[in-house]
Amino acid sequence: MKKYQYIDLFCGCGGLSLGFEQAGFMPKAGIDFKESAINTYKRHFKNATGLCIDISSMDEETIKKELGNLSKIDVIIGGPPCQGFSNANKNYVEDDDPRNRLFFEFMKFVDLAQPRVVVIENVPQIITKNDGYAKKRITEIFQERSYNVVNAILDASDYGVPQKRMRNFFIITKGTPFDVSKIKKSSKKVTVKEAIGELYEFEKQEHQSNVVLKTPPETAYQQYLRAREGVVSNHDIHYPAEIQQKRISYVPQGGNWKDVPEELWETKRTQKTGRKNRHSSAYKRLKEDDVSVTIDAGNQHSNYYHPIYNRIPTVREAARIQSFPDDFVFEGTMTEQYLQVGNAVPPLLAKCIAIAIKEYLQNEEKNN
Repeated sequence: MKKYQYIDLFCGCGGLSLGFEQAGFMPKAGIDFKESAINTYKRHFKNATGLCIDISSMDEETIKKELGNLSKIDVIIGGPPCQGFSNANKNYVEDDDPRNRLFFEFMKFVDLAQPRVVVIENVPQIITKNDGYAKKRITEIFQERSYNVVNAILDASDYGVPQKRMRNFFIITKGTPFDVSKIKKSSKKVTVKEAIGELYEFEKQEHQSNVVLKTPPETAYQQYLRAREGVVSNHDIHYPAEIQQKRISYVPQGGNWKDVPEELWETKRTQKTGRKNRHSSAYKRLKEDDVSVTIDAGNQHSNYYHPIYNRIPTVREAARIQSFPDDFVFEGTMTEQYLQVGNAVPPLLAKCIAIAIKEYLQNEEKNN
């Protein structure tokens, strides 16, 4: 059976790429300007070209030199910034807006490859901001190139990911419009405990990055996560300052900063404002029997905490909540690893989208 080829622009560590690979697609290339993210990408997509480069520095000649002939590329995926599209100023020239520059660089690859499908991932607000102007312009730009554009705001927790994470996906096709209802949801939610509970046994092994799970997986999700011989990497356990641990200790599962006694906020830095200016997500403790809040790109600045222990999740725990399997190892400093995990598209969500796109491509071929 034919393996469809894809390239991933603004690929990060490769969450979107991994989902497409899991669905049977063949990665051709991943491009990102962050070195640690590309190092992670290259570690896992060994048969693809991983380029650490700002795509705006790639002219047509450079693209062809680095990636070869793009005519066999079936799909282009990625998350180009789209927030520059605005109808606020009548004298506004969208091509001159630096926030749009990268979107039009993305389009340069589309024009060269003429892929049958394009997938653009972004925040849900892109659909409603400025009365949906960005959605309107993206649709127009692709329609000018004879593409059909649909979009869907998807919650990762509906697709086997133990995390509530809302993202918008434009699915853009050369053939008939894509039917987003074909992206199949999971039959049940995966919980935080199912994702990270089996790592509790390593709690006393602080500062030990690689540990080994000896017990057999109890669920299908745990089976999916398991690396060969049970090796668990990127699981460095670090506890915050004592005052922070004390504050967290008062927060029950599902609770937040409101559960912390007032006097524990009365430090020199907070005594004027107390805790009243805090967001409801601050000091949020995850619930074992529920899905996680959205995993962010923070490190010590993260606003969510482990359901049992008075610390933030490790890189590996965050990665498991993002649906990265344990054999997906993150390169770089710990801060860079957290950024890679938090910025990624959850692979299992990407896989569900990719499976539906593969069926779409096969049906188009059958009907033409």
